[in-house]
Amino acid sequence: MLFESFWSSFGQDWRAPFLSFFNMSRGRAFLKRHLALASSVDVKTLPYNSKVINYIEEWRRSGGRTALVTASDQILAEKIAREIGLFDEVYGSDGTLNLKGECKAQFLEERFGRKGFHYMGDHAADIPIWRRAAKAITVGASHSLRCEAERACDSIEHIVSERSSTKTYIKALRMHQWLKNVLVLLPMLAAHQFDGPTFFLSLIAFLSFSLMASGIYVVNDLIDLTADRSHPRKQNRPFASGDIPIYQGMWMAAGLFLIGVVLAISVNAAFVLAILGYCLLTTAYSLILKRRIILDIFALTALYSMRIVAGSLAAGITLSVWLLAFSAFFFLALAAVKRQAELADIAMRGELEVNGRGYHVNDLPIVSMIAIAAGYVSVLVMMLYVNSPQVMNLYGLPEALWGVSAVLLFWITQTVMLAHRGEMHDDPVVYAATDRTSLMCLLAIVVFLFWGGLS
Repeated sequence: MLFESFWSSFGQDWRAPFLSFFNMSRGRAFLKRHLALASSVDVKTLPYNSKVINYIEEWRRSGGRTALVTASDQILAEKIAREIGLFDEVYGSDGTLNLKGECKAQFLEERFGRKGFHYMGDHAADIPIWRRAAKAITVGASHSLRCEAERACDSIEHIVSERSSTKTYIKALRMHQWLKNVLVLLPMLAAHQFDGPTFFLSLIAFLSFSLMASGIYVVNDLIDLTADRSHPRKQNRPFASGDIPIYQGMWMAAGLFLIGVVLAISVNAAFVLAILGYCLLTTAYSLILKRRIILDIFALTALYSMRIVAGSLAAGITLSVWLLAFSAFFFLALAAVKRQAELADIAMRGELEVNGRGYHVNDLPIVSMIAIAAGYVSVLVMMLYVNSPQVMNLYGLPEALWGVSAVLLFWITQTVMLAHRGEMHDDPVVYAATDRTSLMCLLAIVVFLFWGGLS
């Protein structure tokens, strides 16, 4: 709950890390009280362990009494106890006393007597408590912790929880979103510059961007825990569902950022600045801009376009004005479609507002118009590009690019229509990567480009 309340407060106030660091100097108990007051954790949606709940219910049915004794702050402990409704007594840290480890062991012995209680825990800090308990109950403990608990207490029981699989951690990285980072390769592809050094630098830039992006997605998931748990699909994300502990997510994000930065440094200084600018804008989006109507769409557009700019800096290729103009309008359309899909979804569920966003369901027609208008303008830019001198130099048959324009016009129209009907995934990129029609459109675009280049 310490990590839970930290990320909740961070999502509401970007100063939370600095305030937490300052309050930590006054003790962990004081920090917990500060975060309990600064956060807005929804205890109704927390990922409770059903095996633990069932165990406690069976204990009560057999006539036993229960007490929630936790190192979490008393404020949060009482909220959780009221929500679960299974505890006769509730004790937590009080802003001065951190009820953990030896301190908790002494408290329990004074309150219930030595060997006068059974204690359920899941951490090495619970070892001193199990030594004074009549029975030790471990929850989801590792083999080493179970062995220590068995040495600490004669009577013991283990509640086994499913361990997080490798697949779960990969899911948290959202590797399917790496498709967006193919944009880093676009300057190389658009310029038809396929020599070894350019390809190698572009590939390293792609890997760097992908790892950094995965780290950002992990951070975003931690910030959006409460919002995700109230969403019918996002509640199944690894951190929101409790499949991966929050503290592990923090280490994952740090590791991904570190590797991403090291790879970026191996490219060049300009690319490092570009990727750090991307991270800065993403952070601003997560903490502030995503709650501001229109600004959130522009921020998403910029984040897409920054991938192309970063790719050009990595490969040392000067960007075409045509490519910049096309990307600005095309990604504005995708960003608007993303919001359109969310608004259509909440409209079908009978709700009025998108949780954590600034939009109202009545904004749906305006957002739809932004999506269709920006998409059509991007196609217009593509059509004008067909007659530009750059195309004449790069393509033997420039007329083949008219086919690309026709396919884009069809795909954008269909995408907006499906989003309007509420038949699209929350993310247009995921939709495009899994939709058969979209994949056929992509294949057609590749064929037209290849045809134009070879003729």
